[in-house]
Amino acid sequence: MKLGCIADDFTGATDLAGLLRRSGASVKLHFGLPDHPCDGSADIEIVALKCRTEPVAKAVADCSQAAHWLLAGGAESLYWKYCSTFDSTAQGNIGPVAEALMSITGQTQALYCPAFPENGRSVFMGNLFVGEQLLSESSLKDHPLTPMTDSNLVRVLQPQVNGSVGLWNRIQQADNQSIPDTTHIIADAVEFNDLVRLIEKTPESVLLTGGSALALPIPDKLGLSSTDPVADPQPAKRAIIFSGSCSQMTNRQVSEWKASNPSYQLKPSELNAEALEQCLNWIDNLGANEVGLVYATDTPEAVKASQAKLGVAAAGELVEQAMATLAQQAYTRGVRRFVVAGGETSGAVTQALGVREVLIGKEICPGVPWVYSGSDKDTVALALKSGNFGSPTFFKDALSLLD
Repeated sequence: MKLGCIADDFTGATDLAGLLRRSGASVKLHFGLPDHPCDGSADIEIVALKCRTEPVAKAVADCSQAAHWLLAGGAESLYWKYCSTFDSTAQGNIGPVAEALMSITGQTQALYCPAFPENGRSVFMGNLFVGEQLLSESSLKDHPLTPMTDSNLVRVLQPQVNGSVGLWNRIQQADNQSIPDTTHIIADAVEFNDLVRLIEKTPESVLLTGGSALALPIPDKLGLSSTDPVADPQPAKRAIIFSGSCSQMTNRQVSEWKASNPSYQLKPSELNAEALEQCLNWIDNLGANEVGLVYATDTPEAVKASQAKLGVAAAGELVEQAMATLAQQAYTRGVRRFVVAGGETSGAVTQALGVREVLIGKEICPGVPWVYSGSDKDTVALALKSGNFGSPTFFKDALSLLD
């Protein structure tokens, strides 16, 4: 194994895996902390955790355990992957995890770059943009768990860490100025070539952290050779869509699907055993060739109302538990193709299905591949999508690609 990666949620991990697979390197993805020794059989191994919104101590402990597991399997370097919108708070764990990993590897600095130019995420003068909008002016300002009300990543990161935080801006990089001597460095990147330059110029004494795009140039630097693509498995055709994300793009994707396809809405304030039974009856009554969408996706106003009534954590947990139960029941009914929108929802569904390791398949859109689990005779296919990824027709695009 050349590279070991730790991701803070399941969709982010599949995003990373899909991009790294483009290089031709072999990529293995593990959901949750593995319970077996790492054999290092793939060029790149990724451990996907659900630690984005966990308490800092728990996130640090889980990521540290994943790091030790990867290094024991022969990883020559580590990469800490988080969301391309730097989803965090002043009590967030992006910085604390980086400091823990530095302690484990002996690296003295950490570089942070969540830019993903292919998906409209860029960092300029330390400010994160989503398309043409500052992060703080985008829909992420209303994120139910990590509202991003400040676009300046230096200011966002500083309260989380013990060391100093500095900026390596694009002008300094272009002028070949050395990396700042602060412990933590926010790095600008607007184009893909900026990411390549960062990978080329960042010393090995610096821990690399960022979104999935910053990792794209790493296989070339490590000398991982390309291989011929392997044909994807062909799972049974029955499919279902689960959507728990309430992002702006997922709302558009849900609306696009609902316009001409069957759908069923779950409301957190009404979730109980009877509500789940009604949803299962609806699934059972779908036609043989129909694909149903089960969604808790809603407007920011509706989400805030549910959180006010139930509590932020409780509202999210109710949706996750419901989606997990429905996924298990769908599997027993013969469903083998699962399209899932939302990081927390994806984590709940994959865990409910007992999926621990997957092979990486074709990309549906930048950062979202199909992944496969199970045996050749009983393959499960999953498309695990971060909230803001994909076009409005993502659900249709995903299922069409698999066909």
